[in-house]
Amino acid sequence: MEFCKAAKTECDKIIAKYPEKRAAMLPVLYLAEKEFGHISPEVEKYVGKLLDVPPVKVHEVMTFYTLIAAKPRGKYHFQICRGLSCDLKGCVKIIDYLSEKLGLSSDETSDDLMYTFTPVECLAACETAPMMQLNEDYYGNLTKEKIDDILKENS
Repeated sequence: MEFCKAAKTECDKIIAKYPEKRAAMLPVLYLAEKEFGHISPEVEKYVGKLLDVPPVKVHEVMTFYTLIAAKPRGKYHFQICRGLSCDLKGCVKIIDYLSEKLGLSSDETSDDLMYTFTPVECLAACETAPMMQLNEDYYGNLTKEKIDDILKENS
């Protein structure tokens, strides 16, 4: 298992920015996630080798940062905020509705790897509560109708 040539070049550039290789761990993990889809134990070993750290150190970072995928995620990753502001604005109904529409429970991915459904603690967009992140895009002021529109656009 290795990065493709372009990703290896990018990895080398990332590592060069830091005084110690291990300091590049997060950006290299994000690059590895982009390259391999998620961070498997094999990828942890590969990243450890690149950064001259034991794989257990990579695993420690993986288990701390929940934004890095340790298992395959769907093409569409729905992260629904369940923080205080979103809760006060009815996120539970939105979470239940989206869960029903996708046919998934919390932290599940569809068998066809199309959807992943993850309620999260806070996405720092309280002014648009209830809100969610779908891949890289934020959607706020969610309603059931808005969820239906988002699903139509992303399926």
